[in-house]
Amino acid sequence: SLILWGAPGTGKTSIARLIADAIDWDFQPLSAVFAGVADLRKIFATAETTPTILFIDEIHRFNKAQQDGLLGHVESGLVSLIGATTENPSFTINNALLSRCQVLVLKRLDDAALESLIEAAENHYGRKLAVTDQARRLLCATADGDGRYCLNCVERIMAATSDTSPELDEKPMMEILARRAANFDRAGDTHYNLISALHKSLRASDADAGLYWFARMVVGGEDMGYVARRLVRFASEDVGLADPDAVSRAIAAWQSYERLGSPEGELAIAELIIYLATAPKSNSAYVAFKSAMKAAETSGTLTPPAHILNAPTRLMKEMGYGKGYVYDHHVADAFSGQNCFPDDMPRQVFYTPNERGFEREVKKRLDWWNKKRQKQ
Repeated sequence: SLILWGAPGTGKTSIARLIADAIDWDFQPLSAVFAGVADLRKIFATAETTPTILFIDEIHRFNKAQQDGLLGHVESGLVSLIGATTENPSFTINNALLSRCQVLVLKRLDDAALESLIEAAENHYGRKLAVTDQARRLLCATADGDGRYCLNCVERIMAATSDTSPELDEKPMMEILARRAANFDRAGDTHYNLISALHKSLRASDADAGLYWFARMVVGGEDMGYVARRLVRFASEDVGLADPDAVSRAIAAWQSYERLGSPEGELAIAELIIYLATAPKSNSAYVAFKSAMKAAETSGTLTPPAHILNAPTRLMKEMGYGKGYVYDHHVADAFSGQNCFPDDMPRQVFYTPNERGFEREVKKRLDWWNKKRQKQ
């Protein structure tokens, strides 16, 4: 059994039909949007006497119970399942069903594949497509890897022209086709893939790549508030204390967009992307916080040392709260070096600054304080 995972128009249904034709099995197609248990039972009954390929389009739309209902029949070989999905099957298909299937990833069609589709359509119509070479290349670019859309475009151009029509240039051809919306799924893989590409481009200090992925999200209609929020996270996680001003700038860009909206406010986010990409990078604070969280989860409920606890009541004073506390501003260099970890916990080092950007100065301060602490 197979799971065919790919974008729209990459040939999932065509592949399933070709497999059925090649082995001469009964082909039973269902759409998970409309099909139910009753439809499956009819196919299972027929499959008792006829070798059957059960093709389920948009299989990710089947709920857990429906997917579980397929397991026994797929396991026994009563039917060979071919599922088609545009969603990541590792997120949308039950592990039990997934383990019984081979996943094939269908990539978007490249220009050569789209060109072969156009030629096949020309053979079908018995005439060439009445467009210039430049318009033909633009047609492939407009299809954006979607074979079905490419063939639909060819059909519309054929309907609008004849054997004697002059070749159409890019502009008149696009007037026939109208502009295609970008292939962008705000709830699916495209949404997460593009934000991942943006984040990692900025981490790699590649401002140009960052701007490209941001532009892709703008064209695709991504929520700019979501992008701005992720950039604030990037500023704190990947730039960190190498440039402490990065978070303030990220929040300012977010607020600028909220006040201006699209398209004017998009420039503020674009400027932020350039700033973050070219800023010095440090994840020291991020690593330090994760280490501190791990220590907090494993150390139990250790109480702070008594000398750094406030003693607002007489009883608390009698218990030693605040006893021996040194007010740092009253000692030389405003540094007492007193212990602030629990008494039963050795001193920990979570934060280790690097030598990039402002953290060079932070490291100097920490080294100086550590030397003073060791002398005490």
